[in-house]
Amino acid sequence: MAVSPEPKGKATGRGRNYVATHTGPRWLLISLGTLLFLVAGVAGGLIVAATQSSDTNACSATNVADETLPSVVTIMVKSRTAGSTGSGEIIRSDGYILTNNHVISAAADGGSIEVLFSDGTTKSATLTGRDPQTDLAVIKVNAPESLPVIPFGSSSEAQVGQPVVALGAPLGLSSTVTTGIISALDRTIEVPSDNGKNALLVAAIQTDAAINPGNSGGALTDCSGNLIGVPSAGASVPNESGGSSSGDVGLGFAIPVSTAESVSNEIIETGHVTHSYLGIQAAQIPPSAAQQAGTSEGLYVVAVVPGGPSASAGLRRGDIITEINGEAATDPNQLTAVTLTEKPGDTVTITYERDGKSATAKVTLGTAP
Repeated sequence: MAVSPEPKGKATGRGRNYVATHTGPRWLLISLGTLLFLVAGVAGGLIVAATQSSDTNACSATNVADETLPSVVTIMVKSRTAGSTGSGEIIRSDGYILTNNHVISAAADGGSIEVLFSDGTTKSATLTGRDPQTDLAVIKVNAPESLPVIPFGSSSEAQVGQPVVALGAPLGLSSTVTTGIISALDRTIEVPSDNGKNALLVAAIQTDAAINPGNSGGALTDCSGNLIGVPSAGASVPNESGGSSSGDVGLGFAIPVSTAESVSNEIIETGHVTHSYLGIQAAQIPPSAAQQAGTSEGLYVVAVVPGGPSASAGLRRGDIITEINGEAATDPNQLTAVTLTEKPGDTVTITYERDGKSATAKVTLGTAP
């Protein structure tokens, strides 16, 4: 199974702190060369089947649509060579609109952005700012009058099995509404971003509500029409010809509103987003390799930036990280997730092994260069 944003792309299996630059043990080279097509969840959210009664598994989509669709827009982007369509939602009455970075990235270097509202009117938009690492962006239209704003809900209160509604413009079909449930929580999903790099959706909400190309940047709401997530990626299943299936397969992923609200506020206030910095690169140690070498499973430290936060805390190349903030270290994306969820100046506790002995380092996060 592959996971991609809309329009779909190919996952590379690399995070910002996952760089194959060190000639280390043989298993390391094998590990760094392996592409993973299975979706991994940092917290291992539980996937559940929709077996509850229809009374508890369905929102009143009519009510949600009536209340929320005026706040959801279709975004049309044109660059010098291509065009694309996505979705967004009005988050401030003076014209600020939240969407995905990959929806508007083609316009970042001189393209144009048009916004189609639910009443059929269109307006030109300008790019306020974007964050390729979290796949979020904010655009703005000049609003002569107050625009209807989507209310923010709470992603922290979301529950597996909870009914949800997805609103957006799949395949360019504006004001489309689909329903489903939250299938799982706390997924960590790596998706293609700009310039061959990846974005990381941290603590993503998994849903079986139909998420198709064009839904990206739209709204995932609770039954009261409150925004709880921004649909950003859909899974695809490889077919017999070696390609991927098209259309919804019941596996969609949304950025939690807690992240979207924080990032969008910073973009509106400053025009950009500041992330924290660990200054470390690591690779997963396969269980078989750990057993063969007589070491613990975890993350092998490939490189440490001289003078960086991790180096200052005493970490060295060759250390084996076994825990990050008390959680077992199993995936290099856990390190990237820390830089996206914690702020510069925050402290991260890293437990590691060196020469068969366990130790703990308190890493004070720096500001990403």
